[in-house]
Amino acid sequence: MTRRSGDGAGLLAAFRCGVDNLAAHVDEVNALNVFPVPDGDTGSNMLATVRAALAEADAVAGQPADRIAQAISYGALMGARGNSGVIASQIFRGMAEGLGGKRQFGGTELAHALTQGTATAYKAVVKPVEGTILTVIRESAAAAVAAADAGGDLEAVLAAAVEGARQSVAKTPSLLPILRDAGVVDAGGQGLYRIMQGTHQYMVSRASAHAPIEAPAPAPAPTAAPVAPIDEGFGYETMFLLQSRGKALDIDRLRAELENLGESVLVAGDTGALKVHVHNERPDLIIALGLSLGTLTRITVENLDAQSHEVREKRAAEVVGAPIERHTRGAHHDGRPHVDLGTYGAEVASRRAESNGSNGSAGAAVVYGDKARDAGVSAPDVTGPGVGAAPAVAAPAGAAPAVAAPAVAAPAVPLAVVAVISGEGLARIFESFGVAAVVRGGQSNNPSTGELLDAVEKIAADEILLLPNNPNVVLAARQASEMTSRRVRVVPTRNAAEGYAALLAMDPARDATANAEVMTLAGRAVQTLQVTEAVRDATVGGHKVKKGQTIVLDPDDGLLAVGTDRMKAILTALEALDPGFELVTIYYGEGADLGEAELLAGRIGKWRSGVEVEVLHGGQPHYRYLVSAE
Repeated sequence: MTRRSGDGAGLLAAFRCGVDNLAAHVDEVNALNVFPVPDGDTGSNMLATVRAALAEADAVAGQPADRIAQAISYGALMGARGNSGVIASQIFRGMAEGLGGKRQFGGTELAHALTQGTATAYKAVVKPVEGTILTVIRESAAAAVAAADAGGDLEAVLAAAVEGARQSVAKTPSLLPILRDAGVVDAGGQGLYRIMQGTHQYMVSRASAHAPIEAPAPAPAPTAAPVAPIDEGFGYETMFLLQSRGKALDIDRLRAELENLGESVLVAGDTGALKVHVHNERPDLIIALGLSLGTLTRITVENLDAQSHEVREKRAAEVVGAPIERHTRGAHHDGRPHVDLGTYGAEVASRRAESNGSNGSAGAAVVYGDKARDAGVSAPDVTGPGVGAAPAVAAPAGAAPAVAAPAVAAPAVPLAVVAVISGEGLARIFESFGVAAVVRGGQSNNPSTGELLDAVEKIAADEILLLPNNPNVVLAARQASEMTSRRVRVVPTRNAAEGYAALLAMDPARDATANAEVMTLAGRAVQTLQVTEAVRDATVGGHKVKKGQTIVLDPDDGLLAVGTDRMKAILTALEALDPGFELVTIYYGEGADLGEAELLAGRIGKWRSGVEVEVLHGGQPHYRYLVSAE
């Protein structure tokens, strides 16, 4: 790559240096975790994503710049891990579109590509949050455009983009109080800056930048504010395949019109056929717009408001003892599939009794060991005849998460489940309930979009339910569902306990769409806690946390309790839950053993008479205990 223009070989070499620079600073990025928990993985996720992109680009070495950019985009898309990796893949996708048709490129073309990357990344999320990687790419692109408008060559424009990224990262705590409170900058933004820094180092020295550069260290503020989830939205989710009637589809115009009608707009494809995804309150308007432009197939509409309102309004106190009333497929109540939470509780209790056996104890009952091994689980047939759960394939140390696929070919069945699981005990529990595939991965080891897509494609089923069991896997799961021709519904479970509750609520007689709504409700109806130890001093939600203290978090990483006495901290967190639960399940993970879990179960039994307590081996990393209450 010369200083004034670049070609395919130069782009590939510069990108390689960017990857190397991120690799040299991956621990730095991982440490920029808002919460002082031992699972910071933003740097690792971004590094895995760009390494996959580099491998794809290496396969077409020697091609023009646009072909290299396309390969980087595709590799990142398939290799995307975690929310940061998915957003980075969208940045590269937009940049590849910006370099389309360019054998070589200069400063102006680079600025345009960065602008396209910004637009594509922002469109990939429902509610963009400033003070994140999105802000960093936007301000970096703006700096690049300013340099290009001033007549800067390629090196000058890239230098301006890198400096813009550095300054933007330093400002992220001023945009997100939760970052300022924790005394850190945004991890995703810092990872992007390190990639860009490495590409610039190639320009000026033709070598990777390995010398450490201090990251900005803003002073902490007294309070923190919650960050809006990166992909949260309500209303109806409408999806369909739009095919032209001969006239080329105007992608940009369609996207603009959809954005006027709703949120979470995703339009993928070409001028002949497009896949459309949007959230809004009027799905009829979305469908009407599509019909005005072409022919629609594979139309689906899901009511996301039903999930949100029922979960928030009825919560666990109303759920215990009660609920999912079974209706024939297509039955509705007030315009949405009817879910009776009372019936759901009764059915779950019945299924648990079938799998565990009734002990009849009036006090706290404790069941030890794995359900599948010790309790004689009676697994519901979720996959149909011929598709049982295959044992997961263990990945070698340091390797990507492994996918457990059926050992033999089987005829297609109506409905199957794919679940993302971290921990041997948890994997056995899900396998015992007949999931068609277990994708090994979770916190600090998020599976890629490509691995999820591969798992889905291998399942012989008409419809597939995908359980991410981790908020940092939801975006990749949804991206995989958009890329496959299979009918896939994502049930946005935030941990394995929610996934287990969702699995218990699944009805093989229902289709995937109906099941996804019911299962989402079931997962959110269970209250869960995650117990770990603080890896550094921090301030979380206005509370001081010391390194080594036990911290108890809710599924959205809200701090429920902190203290030096682990048992007391867990009981304090349980006190903070909605009352009325009758069953507490303890999944003990790394750092805990059966004896310690038994002591905890005993303490819970004495604390709340009449509550049944189960103890199961989860084996999950980072979190000593995963606790559910229902």
